[in-house]
Amino acid sequence: MSIRDEFGLTFSGATQAGFSPYSQAVRELQCFIGDPVGSADRAIAADPGFVMAHVFKGYLFGLATEREASAMAKACHEAALPLAANTREQAHVAALGHLAEGRWHEASRILEDITIDHPLDLVALLTGHQVDFFTGNSRMLRDRIGRALPSWKSGMPGYHAVLGMQAFGLEETGDYIRAEKLGRMAIDIEPRDGWAQHAVAHVMEMQSRQKDGIAWMRANPDAWTRESFLQVHNWWHLSLFHYDLGETGEVLALYDGPIYGTPSTMALNMVDASAILWRLFLGGVDVGDRWTTLADNWQKAGGGNYAFNDAHAMMAFVGAGLHAQASGLLDAQREAMRASDDNAAFTLEVGHPLTLAIKAFGDGNYAETVRLIRPIRAIAHRFGGSHAQRDVIDLTLIEAAFRSGDHPLARALAAERALARPDSPLSALFSRRAFDLSEN
Repeated sequence: MSIRDEFGLTFSGATQAGFSPYSQAVRELQCFIGDPVGSADRAIAADPGFVMAHVFKGYLFGLATEREASAMAKACHEAALPLAANTREQAHVAALGHLAEGRWHEASRILEDITIDHPLDLVALLTGHQVDFFTGNSRMLRDRIGRALPSWKSGMPGYHAVLGMQAFGLEETGDYIRAEKLGRMAIDIEPRDGWAQHAVAHVMEMQSRQKDGIAWMRANPDAWTRESFLQVHNWWHLSLFHYDLGETGEVLALYDGPIYGTPSTMALNMVDASAILWRLFLGGVDVGDRWTTLADNWQKAGGGNYAFNDAHAMMAFVGAGLHAQASGLLDAQREAMRASDDNAAFTLEVGHPLTLAIKAFGDGNYAETVRLIRPIRAIAHRFGGSHAQRDVIDLTLIEAAFRSGDHPLARALAAERALARPDSPLSALFSRRAFDLSEN
């Protein structure tokens, strides 16, 4: 029993009753909308032996970077293991097994091989692209999709998603003109493609095109927010444009509205909430008691599962003045560094020193913050995220340099920022502060 899709790929254990909701789940993931887990569950209910339905559901949980979700990914892998599967599907099962156990890089390699042999396997492309994001592998964000792109043609189902992923990979490797072109093409095809929407926003963020970015995000928000589980992240991107312009009132309004007006316990959403509040905190903006609810939710989530999340949890603990929770998070990281999964390296190389630096900043030990961050700046991509997300590391270092009294370093970092982002009002602010140092 099997089904062949429009791309010629065979799906073992599937009937039309199960394949229809499975296809819906894949379409939902392409745009980051709806309930792909629920759609996968309907596929499994219709066809319990449909191996890729189990694998797809496992991928969704394996990419969530949350402890409970990892347990679900393992359960999906165990359910898939004994089922009939062809060679391509067996590779998917193996990739899910590695992902469920936190072996991100091994999962990445297997998914890479799948798409080399089967460039029209959209699930392998979608999943591999997200693995590249969570491991901070900018080259593979571009090249995994670039290798497959010649096999895709306009009009194929999911073509917009391939364009959107390629756009993001091009942006992360600095090819901004082509990134924006492909991202806009994807949105022209499918306005609800939240990933393509965000790829264009990334371009404008990196180029300090704040007003263009605001116009891009405000043009059709219904398209990228409706039923979207990426909408908080895209609202966060809008808040970054207002932040760079110094429009803190707009930033706080976005935070109190679509970003965290309804407190979320999803790690992705809490990361965005921490990231924008910390930027305001660095600028001396009073955010009131907003840290408290966020810190409570980070405490419930626990630490030591994914280093990138830990750093953002520490921001909330510092902001809320929760010293015991901050210490507990550092203990969880020390335990995580003794494990054999990839997060042990993420934590050891980048996450732990950064989390310590954030705590040191909160303690007013700015020289220690500088000491801890400087060695990890060049390798910070190793613990995941995008250039826009990891920019908070540089912002923390710059502010710590100013506050520590290290005037030569502060001036050097301000000059560096002005070169990298010459059109940024925030860069201009740092330059003025550096100039004031030289006058005193």
